[in-house]
Amino acid sequence: MSTPKSFITPAIRNSVLIACASAFAVGCGFQQYIAKPISTEAITAKLQSKSTDTEAFHQYLIQNGYTRAQLPLQQWGVDDLTYCALFFHTSLDVARAQWRSAVSRQSGASEKPIPVANTHFARSNNANEDIRPFALGLSIDISFETANKRDIRIENARHLSEAAKLEVAQRAWELRNQVAQSLHAYQLNQKQIALLSSEQAFRNEIVAIFQKRLDLGAASSVELSNAKLQLQGTTAELNALQQKKLALRTNLASQIGLPLHAVETMQLTPVDELALPHGATESLSDAQKAALLNRLDIRIALERYSAAEAKLKLEIAKQYPDIVISPGYAYEFGDKIWSLGLSGLLTILNKNKIAISEAQQLREVEAAQFEALQNTVISEVNSAYAKVAQAKLTLEEQTKLYAQQKNNTQRITRRLSAGETDRLELAYAKLEEHFAEKNLTNASFELQSALIEFENARQLPINGINNIKPEALAVKEQ
Repeated sequence: MSTPKSFITPAIRNSVLIACASAFAVGCGFQQYIAKPISTEAITAKLQSKSTDTEAFHQYLIQNGYTRAQLPLQQWGVDDLTYCALFFHTSLDVARAQWRSAVSRQSGASEKPIPVANTHFARSNNANEDIRPFALGLSIDISFETANKRDIRIENARHLSEAAKLEVAQRAWELRNQVAQSLHAYQLNQKQIALLSSEQAFRNEIVAIFQKRLDLGAASSVELSNAKLQLQGTTAELNALQQKKLALRTNLASQIGLPLHAVETMQLTPVDELALPHGATESLSDAQKAALLNRLDIRIALERYSAAEAKLKLEIAKQYPDIVISPGYAYEFGDKIWSLGLSGLLTILNKNKIAISEAQQLREVEAAQFEALQNTVISEVNSAYAKVAQAKLTLEEQTKLYAQQKNNTQRITRRLSAGETDRLELAYAKLEEHFAEKNLTNASFELQSALIEFENARQLPINGINNIKPEALAVKEQ
């Protein structure tokens, strides 16, 4: 009896060796899992060590228009603190990470289908001795996408990636607005403390005058009591504002992403050196147009609508089945078989109607949301514009009243010098002038607050350094 020949022919042996070598070569390029546990202690230490005195932050400022001679900054205004927030605030890092994730998905959308290798090995019980007991098969499935699906996927991913990038810029602008509001609240608190300290001094003077008059029998104890009650009210209000100072500074530190001890060493722009923005001199229609062109949420909504359109195009393209070509070779119980397969999903039967309908509804939802957002933006601009106009009128009125009261104080001072009145009348005149100054200050800060709201409604700086562009500054190099 002759020895049977091996069923493993040279062609089969070479195919197996090539497949194994290919698998080994691909396996050498595998990435390894590396654990990256989160350490709360390390994160806390990192947050507490943040400082504006680092070289990295100085380089960041220089890249954005500062000169080496300006550093370190001696005073911090809205624009300077905005750069702090853009560099240090952790919420912006979250938005950046989400954008990088969207970019990765965009790269994945451009990948072509990977060929699939199939193999099988079998052995029979050799009941029929006329055949070989072994079978071996090897085939490769090669997919071909039709109807331009890959380009449509790339288009969809590109719009989603751009929307994620704009969301980074949107978060950057929100930080700027929050910084402006926090600094404004802190500066108002400082100005109010200074004004109440002056009022407390005036009321102390009035109490002293009444006390002296009471001692001389020229005033009643009721007048003195009323003066003391008013002094106590002013003192209580002053104490409340002084206690609020730490909370406001803590809130400012939170908005710029720095620890409180770092902010306490920063010299904020003094209230007396504030340059009141002019702003809102444009017409209402120009303000609305600027908002619709510059609002980042408007641009994000447009990108999401474009992504929904691309999604609809993709579902329509899926009506046409992808083609899979499967060339193969098989050795089956002594026979050598070459084959060529052709397959594809029978989507032409239902024409992907359900998915297309869902994509159409998604596009309608995005369109409705965009229209609603546009209406909201116009309403916000109208409201902010009206507040600025009203605040300007109030400021003009309070400026006139303060000037009148100041002239009245000067007139009474001259009368006192001429011996025509007494110190009590002058003290009350000074107090009235002080109230007029307080009303003027409140009107000025109300206008400042309205301008901040107007600036946020358009998402354009009213004044200050106009090279702050959150969209450009939002993406920080890692």
